[in-house]
Amino acid sequence: MHFRIRKCPNCGRYTLKEVCPVCGAKTKVAHPPRFSPEDPYGEYRRRLKREQMGIARGE
Repeated sequence: MHFRIRKCPNCGRYTLKEVCPVCGAKTKVAHPPRFSPEDPYGEYRRRLKREQMGIARGE
């Protein structure tokens, strides 16, 4: 079985469980997504980030 370390967003503690044993909040995976040069969704992610930041791109 493959476990990934998880981090509680509330208290910042690391655990292997889905729920934080200290505060009871739902934990998140602490690892970033795997990088791929052929990222099929990269342009969409960058476009969303630009829109959220209010940066206009000259096209």
